[in-house]
Amino acid sequence: MTCIRAKGLRKTYRRGAVALDGIDLTVEPGRILGLIGPNGAGKSTALNAILGLTPFEGRLEVLGRNPWTARETLMTDVAFIADVAVLPRWIRVHQVVDYMAGVHPRFDRERAAALLARTPIKSGSRVRELSKGMVTQLHLALVMAIDAKLLVLDEPTLGLDILFRKQFYDTLLNDYFDHQRTIIVTTHQVEEIEHILTDVVFLNRGQIVLDTNMEAFAARYVELVVAPEQSGVARGLNPIHVRQTFGRTVFLFDGVPRERLSPLGEVRTPSLADLFVALIGGPSADSHGLAA
Repeated sequence: MTCIRAKGLRKTYRRGAVALDGIDLTVEPGRILGLIGPNGAGKSTALNAILGLTPFEGRLEVLGRNPWTARETLMTDVAFIADVAVLPRWIRVHQVVDYMAGVHPRFDRERAAALLARTPIKSGSRVRELSKGMVTQLHLALVMAIDAKLLVLDEPTLGLDILFRKQFYDTLLNDYFDHQRTIIVTTHQVEEIEHILTDVVFLNRGQIVLDTNMEAFAARYVELVVAPEQSGVARGLNPIHVRQTFGRTVFLFDGVPRERLSPLGEVRTPSLADLFVALIGGPSADSHGLAA
């Protein structure tokens, strides 16, 4: 069964503001999808539709169900971590575990206890006594103790330091992902999740700009670093983006064979962040007359 299938998914708000502009998206089971986009691109709206939190136009199925009309049954198979703390600040950690065990049929209390035992979190501590990083660890332990088929992460490490962010994704990859579950993650820290992704979607102004798996990404996009004397030749091969770095020009190409570019300079695979800037973000250096 396909995990997520959207066809013509559209969401508009009052006064005609379009959050999702008829997107098509398919996510197969056992994938880790990065949903990347600037603020206001439609990421949160897409996640809300997938989680059954907002009505929509078009077709959307999550684990074979319409999330808006069948949310109650869908949520037994879906887990979610938001970018803000949702736990009451007065509650104690052991009370949160008790609550989860009482309300979720697929929550494993023993697994939650084992995961929390690997953190500095004490069972008698109140949420208000925990640091932001510890609250995120608590959220992750609770979610990882649920036998869910789909995990949705919306900026899960926002505001955390680099050590907590690395630990979060290492734990997610090593202790949760089993190539059967599906994970969707949105974040502005693209470079920190690039190594765990199997697929990536760039979303901008409610439309999908890029939808690819990481193998195809590495084969399709190429960066070329050249000395100034080779810039003219490289520009003649129609790069999609140009930037300057340390006195050399970096060209980004779509679909140009590496063997055609290698005589001109250093050939490498671009980062997702560099491709994001090229397709969505800043202007090309050519537009400032820098790529001479």
